[in-house]
Amino acid sequence: MASRGKAFRTTWLLFILTLQGQQAAVRMRVWRALKALGTAVLRDGVYLLPNRKEFLGPLQAQSEEVNASGGSAQILEVEARDPRQEVEFRQLFDRTPAYEQLMMDIRGLRKKIGAKDPAAWLPRVTTLRRDYETIALQDFFPGSAREQTREALEDLAAATNALLSPDEPHAAAGRIQRKDRAQYQGRTWATRARPWADRLASAWLIKRFIDPRAKLLWLKKPKDCPKRAVGYDFDGAQFTHLGAKVTFEVLVASFGLESDPALERIGTMIHYLDVGGVPVPEAAGLEAILQGAHRRIADDDELVIETDKLFESLYAYYTASA
Repeated sequence: MASRGKAFRTTWLLFILTLQGQQAAVRMRVWRALKALGTAVLRDGVYLLPNRKEFLGPLQAQSEEVNASGGSAQILEVEARDPRQEVEFRQLFDRTPAYEQLMMDIRGLRKKIGAKDPAAWLPRVTTLRRDYETIALQDFFPGSAREQTREALEDLAAATNALLSPDEPHAAAGRIQRKDRAQYQGRTWATRARPWADRLASAWLIKRFIDPRAKLLWLKKPKDCPKRAVGYDFDGAQFTHLGAKVTFEVLVASFGLESDPALERIGTMIHYLDVGGVPVPEAAGLEAILQGAHRRIADDDELVIETDKLFESLYAYYTASA
């Protein structure tokens, strides 16, 4: 029995339902919910998932709906009979074909990207990123296909960003130095014009937590930065990408704001939108709103005023839910 316990490390949740009569609407709702969870279908009315705590609540909710509609539903914890069945169960959750199709789409778009109207490519890159997140959320036993697809997507995003922001900073090496906030009051803060996620969030952070009297200066080229200005988010700036951190995260750490969980959550989203990495569910919505504001508002000062409201709302929400 001991060896058998070592062989079967995965336990499974079996969801069995029966609906009597004409229950098409209920059946469709339950089917959609189970599909969204990433269940595998063993046969009609029998569904399988890895035994993970995040699945139990949603399955119980579907069970209650089935029972309320006059049907019956059971949730069982099971193990595979033998190693062969264990392999068969895992193969039901193999997302490799989905990754392969997505890889074809990513590579196809990568070949088409050109300097003409680079902003037009952003929605397509965003769609591919969401497609990846959808697959990854249901990839319960990830393999090399997931990593390869993620790398291809990051390469595509980097190519797009290089066209949109040719002066995007490269991550520098070194340690973040703690700064005295008193030395940064009433300063001019300079960064590249037409700010995107990292620069917009950084501008809000500067005015909200670091220098309430800050004056923002938009540079056509980083070399135009005045000597007395505090530069941020370009190569050679006082505050820019450092190690694995984007500029927003560097500013948070430089001025001792790391203990604020709301700023940490905003930083995680900005990091994902700026350089990729671990997917953040809320990032897609934030990106869509920022893109809309970017297209509507040509003046950078007005753009910051508009997006400040967004970041302030996010901060209030995350503070309340911390």
